[in-house]
Amino acid sequence: MTQPLAGPIWLIGCGNMAGAMLRRWLDTGHVSAADVTVINRSGSLPIDAIRVLTEVPADAPAPATVMLGVKPQQLDAIAQTAVAQLRPRLLLSILAGVENAALAARFQADAIVRAMPNLPVSIGKGVVALHSDSTDEGLRGAATALMAPLGTVEWIAEEGLFDAVTALSGCGPGFVFRFIDAMGAAGAALGLPEDQARRLAIATVEGAGALASRTDASPATLADRVASPGGSTREGLNVLDREDVLRRLMAETLAASARRNAEMAAAARG
Repeated sequence: MTQPLAGPIWLIGCGNMAGAMLRRWLDTGHVSAADVTVINRSGSLPIDAIRVLTEVPADAPAPATVMLGVKPQQLDAIAQTAVAQLRPRLLLSILAGVENAALAARFQADAIVRAMPNLPVSIGKGVVALHSDSTDEGLRGAATALMAPLGTVEWIAEEGLFDAVTALSGCGPGFVFRFIDAMGAAGAALGLPEDQARRLAIATVEGAGALASRTDASPATLADRVASPGGSTREGLNVLDREDVLRRLMAETLAASARRNAEMAAAARG
């Protein structure tokens, strides 16, 4: 059963992704600023009313939740600090490529949950993939409840699939942004003003994505529905479909990202 999150919550590192998550939690009232402590090296944070420290005090009581938001390469350095002594009920990690076993070898918690969010969590339209070896339904429910305001929450049963999830949804916004940029540039090449072509590309992708999320039809079926035989959409799709060029390009793109995640996991096992 899903359980409400019990504060306090400590964020170890608060870069772009962790900061986006925190702002969304605060904006929705899901987390109170009074329940949040951020540990980062600068001792500052561009978010009001949040307690920020440069290190964990030696006498710090165990918080209910700790979220690791540092760079994966900083894992061992963090594990050698007082962070490893916090022993929360729930330890969340958004470190790409760092497996549960690597986290469990360095930190103690009642439940450890890997989380892979993507950048649209900042507007509540993100994807958050979760995986845990823990069977504690209360703590798994607490993790689900905490992530719910950020967008779609999906539990991944097999940790071996986490590299694929990271490549697809974690890295995916970057690939979509590149597609939008290319689409806008192609419109400008046809004579549209660059800023107008960019606006049209963004609105087109936004609308198409919203439509795809609101229908049971597959994206492939939707593409065929808007492509009349002999029409202009079909002529364009013929280019994308030729020799499966788009599918092959995306397969190569995701495979490259998944390989890098596997490399980071191997380094963390160290």
